[in-house]
Amino acid sequence: MNRINFQENFKKGVVFSENIHVFCNPFFKQELNNRKMSRICEITGKKLMSGNHVSHSNSKTKRKFYPNLHTKKFFIPEENRYITLKVSAKGMRIISKKGIAIAIKDAKAAGFYTN
Repeated sequence: MNRINFQENFKKGVVFSENIHVFCNPFFKQELNNRKMSRICEITGKKLMSGNHVSHSNSKTKRKFYPNLHTKKFFIPEENRYITLKVSAKGMRIISKKGIAIAIKDAKAAGFYTN
């Protein structure tokens, strides 16, 4: 099978791997494509920072500081639907202070939220 046929069949949800035919649900595939894998808060834009781990002898090695992210499901009453976001602890405080609709609007304006 050539590469073009493989790409066309993959778009339809059929994946060929040697002698195995696997059907992938297109809705599940679309959901996987929409998920962000990076560790970035969708409300505040907080992301990974790098720094040094300093030992007792003051030798420094590079390390990473990860944001305190949680995958949470929020209900938007204006649209009568649920939305799943990766938010930091500060992002949850902003949502509880401003409300989910205003927080998402501000995040879209800042470019942190894309959907």
